[in-house]
Amino acid sequence: MGLLQLCEKYYNSSNLYEVLQISEKASENEVKKAYHKLSLKVHPDRVKDDEKIEATEKFKVLGAVHAILSDKEKRELYDTTNSVDDDNDNVVEDRDWSVYWRGLFKKITEEDIVAYEKEYIGSEEEKKDLKNAYLAGKGDLDYIVDHVQFARSEQESRLRGILTDMIDQGEIPSYKIFTHEPAKKRRRRHAKENCEAQEAEEYKKELVLNSGENSLELMIKQRQESRVKRMDSFLDNLAAKYSENKPKTAKRKVASKETAAKKRRK
Repeated sequence: MGLLQLCEKYYNSSNLYEVLQISEKASENEVKKAYHKLSLKVHPDRVKDDEKIEATEKFKVLGAVHAILSDKEKRELYDTTNSVDDDNDNVVEDRDWSVYWRGLFKKITEEDIVAYEKEYIGSEEEKKDLKNAYLAGKGDLDYIVDHVQFARSEQESRLRGILTDMIDQGEIPSYKIFTHEPAKKRRRRHAKENCEAQEAEEYKKELVLNSGENSLELMIKQRQESRVKRMDSFLDNLAAKYSENKPKTAKRKVASKETAAKKRRK
C-alpha cells in the first residue's frame, strides 16, 4: 500500500499537510514541530501493549510524511502533482523510523534545561501558558503549578501578580479560589513541592542526563507511570528545541510541568 493510501487509512486523509495538521505554507520549523508533537502520541514506546501494532504503523507513516515535507525537492513535487514519488511507497516499511526520529531530536543536558528556563520565565509564552492554565483550572493554583513549567513556590508571587493584572484588565474572570485561596491549601501545595524536590535530588544521583545512547528512552521506561507523561513532554520538547540549527530565539511550547519522579525497577 502506498504512502497516500496509508495516510488515508490511519489519519483519514491523503493530504500530507492535513496529516500533520499544518497549512501548506508551513515553514520547515513548523513541519518539524508538528511531526514531533504527533509522533509522541503514537511512538511505539509510549503506548499500551494492545496499541503498539497500530501505533507502530502510524509512527511509520508520520515519519514518511515528514521526510517528504522536510525535503525541498520532494515537497515541491508533492505540491505540484499532489502525489509522491513511487520510491516513497516502499520507504514506509523499509526504513527504521525510530532511528530517523532519534536523529532529529537529540538528547538534552541539564545546561539545556537551565538555558530554556531563563528564556521562558518572563516571556510571552509563559504568560500565555499561565492564562490557559488559569482558565482550564478555573483559578486553582494547584492546577496552575502542575501545568505551567517552572511554576515553583518562589515564583508564586510573581505569577499571582501577572494573573491579577489580567483580571484587572478584564482579560480573565476572577475566581474566588484564586483571589481568596485558603492558607491550608497553599501550605499543602508547598509541602508537596518540597517532597518532590527531595525525590528529584535522589533521582538525579541515579541518572545522569545524556549519559548514554538511549538515556532519554531508559529514563522514560524507569519512571512511574503516573508522572511519565508530564515529564516526558517537558524533556521531549526541549530535545526538539535544542536540536534545531537556528539561534535560540524560537520557542517551544511545553504541555506541562513536573519536577520529579522515582526510579522504577523492572
